[in-house]
Amino acid sequence: MIRVSFRHGMLLGFALIVLLLGGAALRSWMVVERLVEESRRGSEQAIHLTAAIQELAERTVDIERSARQYLVLDDAVFRQRFDEHLAESLVLVDRLDTLAAEPLSPLLGGWKMVAEALRSGLDKKIGKAELTPFLSRMVELNGLLKQAGQRWIENQNSRLLIELEANRLHLGGQIALALGGALLVALAMAWWLVRPVRQLEQAIIRLGANRFDESIKVGGPADLRQLGRRLDWLRQRLGELEADRERTLRHVSHELKTPLTSLKEGVALLREEVPGRLGANQREVVDILQHNVTGLQQQIESLLSLNGAALEARHLNLEPVELAKFLAGVVQRREFHAQSRRVKVVVEAPERASANLDSEKMVVVLDNLLSNAIDFSPESGEIRLVVSRLDDCLRFECIDQGPGVAPEDRQRIFDPFVQGQREAPAQRQGSGVGLSIVRDLVRAMGGTVSLLAVEKGAHFCVELPNEY
Repeated sequence: MIRVSFRHGMLLGFALIVLLLGGAALRSWMVVERLVEESRRGSEQAIHLTAAIQELAERTVDIERSARQYLVLDDAVFRQRFDEHLAESLVLVDRLDTLAAEPLSPLLGGWKMVAEALRSGLDKKIGKAELTPFLSRMVELNGLLKQAGQRWIENQNSRLLIELEANRLHLGGQIALALGGALLVALAMAWWLVRPVRQLEQAIIRLGANRFDESIKVGGPADLRQLGRRLDWLRQRLGELEADRERTLRHVSHELKTPLTSLKEGVALLREEVPGRLGANQREVVDILQHNVTGLQQQIESLLSLNGAALEARHLNLEPVELAKFLAGVVQRREFHAQSRRVKVVVEAPERASANLDSEKMVVVLDNLLSNAIDFSPESGEIRLVVSRLDDCLRFECIDQGPGVAPEDRQRIFDPFVQGQREAPAQRQGSGVGLSIVRDLVRAMGGTVSLLAVEKGAHFCVELPNEY
């Protein structure tokens, strides 16, 4: 089986298109050249024919004059002139016969017969009255030759026009066939080359979305099929690495949580003085232990949450959502949190506007943003939760009046386990994975999240494609 590569397929397709269109162009050029040559020859022939007929008419006048002079004066000089004019006229007749034998031959033959009769009559020295009919007949034949020559030229022009029209239609058909063939070749190339490229694109998209369960199969040229097999090998390798990562994370988390639980219980027993009363220094050590155990537990739980969010981001579940009600539900989840900080949350959404969203992921995104905004807002502050529909995207904004994000933290604020340098007005316990989870979920929905520069507070903006 012959395996054609992508490059060879492109060259072959372009060569076929060039052959089809080039052949049609060459054929058109040859036909046009032939028609131009025929037109040129016809024009030259018509010019020679017209000139010969005109010259024959002039010679006929000379023949008539010299014949009449010879009959009146009986001078040999006039007879010699007659013979010379007649000989030249016969040469013109023979030339006309070669130029257009078919339509002029009968008339030319008649002209020769009249010329021979006129010569014979002069030899016999017939009377003037008997010579006049021959001269009149010769003049009449000249007129008929002129008319026949015009008809012949008209017929030649008509024939050339008919041939030109026939060739035009024929060439039009050939060009149409060549264009149709070129189009078919182009479509075949598109189907043969674009289809595997689309398969490669879809395979790369699946790999980027961590969908390693579907095998990658690419058709088309041999080199693209080979590339598809390499991508499938990469898919298997990435799937193995992802499985190892998840398994390692689960094992590490389990191995940490089990002794951590025992350690936490032991610290609780010490704090409750079950083994015995503690001194002031001992209680201080127990408090430090309890604080670190609690922090370690939060770090492990945050790590598990981050891993769970990464797994959840692989699948989208779109459904129609009314934006105003959706934001109201997000605010209601944080109602007690906002009340404890005496923070007012204002929702701004277009009335009766809806969109297709993965509501579960979007709730997590907005809940994380709103939770941070409540923690960093001053008491009696205001938070604006805004949604707007633009031409090509949906924009969700969370704006607070807190201390904002330090300039040196803006580039890494969405990285895991990164907490800003500016502290919240109220005491809070965070691990720094909330905004990382927000970024992963927004990316999974095909959008972007960014921190906009403002003079006061923090302004987070989430933009999703309009189809979502």
